Amino acid sequence: MIPLNQRLKKVSSYIKGDCLADIGSDHAYLPIYAIDNNIVKTAIAGEVIKGPYDASKRSVSDHQLNSVIDVRLGDGLSVIEEKDDISSITICGMGGPLIAKIISEGSDKLQNQPRLILQSNIQSSAIRKCLAQLNYEVIAEDILEEKGHIYEIIVADFTKQQIQLTEIEEKFGPKLIMNKNQLFYKKWKHELNSLYKIKQNLNPQQHHDRLKEIDEEINLINEVI
Repeated sequence: MIPLNQRLKKVSSYIKGDCLADIGSDHAYLPIYAIDNNIVKTAIAGEVIKGPYDASKRSVSDHQLNSVIDVRLGDGLSVIEEKDDISSITICGMGGPLIAKIISEGSDKLQNQPRLILQSNIQSSAIRKCLAQLNYEVIAEDILEEKGHIYEIIVADFTKQQIQLTEIEEKFGPKLIMNKNQLFYKKWKHELNSLYKIKQNLNPQQHHDRLKEIDEEINLINEVI
């Protein structure tokens, strides 16, 4: 059985359907776990760099799953083909802006309207903004801490309705703000302290616009927490 960390186990709990595409697969741990636990029947592990691609190939081969997990080399969602009939896409362990870029540039690969399960390390707001533009509705969110880092997981399904998020929903998460737990407050208090430190080091004359942005962000966080 593949050892999976708490973060990826939580991601796996949201996978639906028969075929998973895991982008930036990190040794194909998540696809292997999903197959071993009968979460999906087949999977694709996508890697953009040859080294991680080779590592994923070895992992799949070591677990004797070559017949059900296809490791592919390519950029973002370009590894997905129409005939794959993908039901869930996972992208984990990246910054929010990069994840948003991947799903935006690969939006033509979302024709089957797969579920998107996206785990970002920073700036999740970029993901939520992109999802709304692609008519994907956030149906669940999680916040968790692992090895001193706080991560957010965003789960989204396609909808025919137009999605409009408020500034607060986009920044903090429409589901997370409905259930502000201890980790939520820890994350945003840390962000607040970082902003105060940045503010102290800026010259009011030279950095007027940046200071205005920081003050607006501080006020927004204080409003929520």
